[in-house]
Amino acid sequence: MEFKELIHEHYNQLSVSQKKVALYVMDHPKIVAMSPAQVVGETMGVSETTVIRFCHSLGFSGYAKLQKAIREQLLFHESSLTTYQQAKVELEQAPHFFEQVMTQDLEKIMETMKQINEADYEAAIQQLAKAETIYVLGLRSSHIAANWLSYAIGLVRDDVQLIRPETEDVIQTLRQMNRNSVVIVISFHRYLKQTIQITQLAHEQEAFIIGITDSLLAPISQYSHLLFPIHSPNQSTLDATASLFSFMNAIVAGLSVNDKDRFEERQNQYRAIASDFLFVEGVDEQ
Repeated sequence: MEFKELIHEHYNQLSVSQKKVALYVMDHPKIVAMSPAQVVGETMGVSETTVIRFCHSLGFSGYAKLQKAIREQLLFHESSLTTYQQAKVELEQAPHFFEQVMTQDLEKIMETMKQINEADYEAAIQQLAKAETIYVLGLRSSHIAANWLSYAIGLVRDDVQLIRPETEDVIQTLRQMNRNSVVIVISFHRYLKQTIQITQLAHEQEAFIIGITDSLLAPISQYSHLLFPIHSPNQSTLDATASLFSFMNAIVAGLSVNDKDRFEERQNQYRAIASDFLFVEGVDEQ
């Protein structure tokens, strides 16, 4: 199992001090790989025993095994795109290639389902349902997902806005946020500084932040009131796509049934607008 996934799996069971070690290890793998446990502990202000207990919590027999895993999995990790392509090459010789890829997508969705806390999901739906305004943020590789989610939520309720730093005054958008606003932030490795900065500013405006990312250790975690991890092996955003869209669909579905009357009213308003000039009906079969 990838070292990052291992920490992710055990993170909620770690003590406060051990979580501090986990964050330090992820942020400074080279230092950990080359330094004794005592030095690492002193740097963070925790005991050497805490560092060793952290290793045991992840299933390592000792600190040396932790260092070995870091060297192999973090220091020499190839780019996520290269890893994605190599993983697919391994399936190339197998029969029914597309079925193999889609089966892997199903497995990733199942893994994501295991990682989602149902109470957190219900809390997110409640926050979104009562929000005066919903903002959705996702840049670069996360932009398409953010665009779809803002559109889909917009079919369910009013006052949904996709944040577009490239075409709008973000400061003006942030100024309009308050404790009645909810911001959904989508952020995957490699984590964009601009996404993190906007999330921090939205948090300072007292907006409620819902983070969707690939790790409980992702940078937006420190500003998120609720954080939902999407299973993403090998830090591949492409491999996380199926799980991401499946979870976003669950959010839209939850909102649509949370307030059925408002959803029905929204759909009636939508249907009442003349739109024949936009659509072509399918041709009837003869």
